[in-house]
Amino acid sequence: MRHRELLKFGVVGAITFFIDTGIFYALKLTILSPKPVTSKVIAVLVATLVSYVLNRDWSFRTRGGRRRHHEATLYFIISGIGVGLYSAPLWVSRYVLHLQTPFTSRLVEELADFTSGQVVGLLLGMAFRWWAFRKWVFPTDHEDEDQRERVLAR
Repeated sequence: MRHRELLKFGVVGAITFFIDTGIFYALKLTILSPKPVTSKVIAVLVATLVSYVLNRDWSFRTRGGRRRHHEATLYFIISGIGVGLYSAPLWVSRYVLHLQTPFTSRLVEELADFTSGQVVGLLLGMAFRWWAFRKWVFPTDHEDEDQRERVLAR
């Protein structure tokens, strides 16, 4: 069961990766060119909306049991933390390491943006979200029982 969920979570992640990347570069290369971190945040927010629908109705379809509004609230709180994790490496790359023009070439800037925003940020955010969604947003009844037993044993 866990491997099937992980595979589905990965497929949803791949779909939303393309959504995120497309929106990020569309904004970064046009109307938000001086604000790459803002472009990244907007892209991740749109991808997160798509991710919720796909994860709820497909990846974690057999989990949950919470009321939708409670589940959605937890999902978006955790995803908000994920936005920070996705965006932090890009912010560090740009504003701490100064991997941007005029401090470096345009090619280095683009490679650094892709690596920090689309690879490192994605891995950090994905690992956190996988763990947090299973733990708090879409728990199984079995996990809830284990948690109750641990509390009662104390």
